[in-house]
Amino acid sequence: MADFAPVWALGLMSGTSMDGIDAAIIETDGERVTAFGPAATTPYDDGLRDAIRASLGNARPDPAVAKGLTDAHAACIEALLSEHPDYKGKISIVGLHGHTVLHTPANGVTVQIGDGPRLAARTGIDVVSDFRSADVAAGGQGAPFAPLYHRALCGGIDGPVVVLNIGGISNITWIGDNAADPVAFDTGPGNALLDDWVAGTTDLSCDLDGRISATGAVDPAALAKLLDNPYFDAPPPKSLDRLDFTIEAVRGLSPEDGAATLARFTCETVVSHLKHLPARPARILVTGGGRKNPSLMAGLADLSGLPVSPVEAVGWDGDAIEAQAFAFLAVRSMRGLPLSVPTTTGVPAPTTGGRLHRAA
Repeated sequence: MADFAPVWALGLMSGTSMDGIDAAIIETDGERVTAFGPAATTPYDDGLRDAIRASLGNARPDPAVAKGLTDAHAACIEALLSEHPDYKGKISIVGLHGHTVLHTPANGVTVQIGDGPRLAARTGIDVVSDFRSADVAAGGQGAPFAPLYHRALCGGIDGPVVVLNIGGISNITWIGDNAADPVAFDTGPGNALLDDWVAGTTDLSCDLDGRISATGAVDPAALAKLLDNPYFDAPPPKSLDRLDFTIEAVRGLSPEDGAATLARFTCETVVSHLKHLPARPARILVTGGGRKNPSLMAGLADLSGLPVSPVEAVGWDGDAIEAQAFAFLAVRSMRGLPLSVPTTTGVPAPTTGGRLHRAA
């Protein structure tokens, strides 16, 4: 393939969490990252968060929700470029992930809301969206999609290493020899159940700094009910929808005990999946919001017996990695390079994807 000069790309990620929109700028040729630009997170306002929550599980969500979400993404880009004016006019492509409202790959369905043509028109920058559909159509899980970016970041890090993303759902990427394809899959819940529980039983919107879970005790019976799910013993490839698990098992517990139990559930399900990896990792690097929760980090270290660190320990920005990944994948899409491979999603062959929307 002909040489491709690196370009500045901006990625947007809202994923499955209900926090808001991450935006990040990198310079990349889709194979290497040659420079890192600024990043920012814009929280959802309450009205948009409620509208998205009401859309979960819906294969045909209200177009007004997609419009509102897209406009929020446009505002996020405008704010980031206003704060960092040196990047205005430098961005060649935007990678729009959108918000996942339904993910049932067994039925050939994955739905991310977000209007690529509208975002391109609003920002005046070309946009790549709809990253996952081609993978699912080809027989893949359509998730996780950041592993090829994780591999690009891991050059020079002694391995094997696991990059663990704890967002709404948890997923792991195992990286051994840098020339080999990564192995990746969803392990179970991340912050989704814990956040839903805390928001429903306290005046906090999430288990901020582990304040609630740290003061509770794990309920063994409730934990056993949560773990009684065939997903956890199934071999990869596999992926999850945010609604695949519920908090019913902890109903009736105190806010603190329910939170402690759900935090332990996340940790148990991550660590139990290490047996599916090609080799035991030397360390676990944690990205996503879960890396800021001491209950989760301590639980992972205790159960795994491995060094567990936030990705900042190796110089990465854990608030930006997922958004950076979709900037990286947008450039790969433009080049026709694979976005997923058999060991990451179970797709039969390396598969590209994404839809390009021109601003002009």
